[in-house]
Amino acid sequence: MKGNFLLELKGISKKFGGVTALQNVDLKLNYNEILAVVGDNGAGKSTLMKIISGAILQDSGKIIFEGKEVSIKKPQDSLSLGIQMCYQDLALIDCLNISNNLFLGREISEKILGVADILNIKKMRDLSIQHLKNLGIVVGNIYEKVRNLSGGQRQIIAISRTVYWSNKLIILDEPTAALGVKESKKVLDLIKTLKEKDISIIIISHNLQHVFSVAERVMVLRMGQNAGDRVIKEIDGDEVVKMITGAEFSGQELLG
Repeated sequence: MKGNFLLELKGISKKFGGVTALQNVDLKLNYNEILAVVGDNGAGKSTLMKIISGAILQDSGKIIFEGKEVSIKKPQDSLSLGIQMCYQDLALIDCLNISNNLFLGREISEKILGVADILNIKKMRDLSIQHLKNLGIVVGNIYEKVRNLSGGQRQIIAISRTVYWSNKLIILDEPTAALGVKESKKVLDLIKTLKEKDISIIIISHNLQHVFSVAERVMVLRMGQNAGDRVIKEIDGDEVVKMITGAEFSGQELLG
């Protein structure tokens, strides 16, 4: 039985030595929703997302997915739930082609004469083309080496790979960072397409213009704590900046 939210975090805390990265952080993500998580550098955004994706383990707090409390101790745990994160560094292999990158670490093979495992290049190619087509992505040559692609194309391939292996929730870490206007638009359009495929998305971004163009709700972290949660249609960029910087709060509240 599904819960009211796809994902709910309650009281998530994390320390690294004597440094508190997160303190009693809550998060709610609706089904088929695009949620932006924003905050200044060091606010705890990436740490929180890595906890959801299983890269690190929280010290305390609960993770509830589809109405059930779950234990996410490693990336395989989140993947089994339908959750995966696309990191800012993309983790693509430049010398491999698009198809091989889509199946990186999950290559399809078949046995020859019942002994040797041989990569099934054709099957991976056909599945890659169909998957990209389903996302509205057209590539000239599925065998093109990733090193020959533009920054925007690389980002799209990285996101597409994430979606191929995760069909419920994907987390995007700065997906438009260092991209030009045209390439950023292509990535943002892909994010909107994913929502049409009933995939929920959490996007970390410093670009508020991009946040306002795709997200339905924005959650702000400041100094490892919740600083605000607003529906995009009901606020403007200035209010988000105030929540990020703490400008609308007194010094006592910042300490609390």
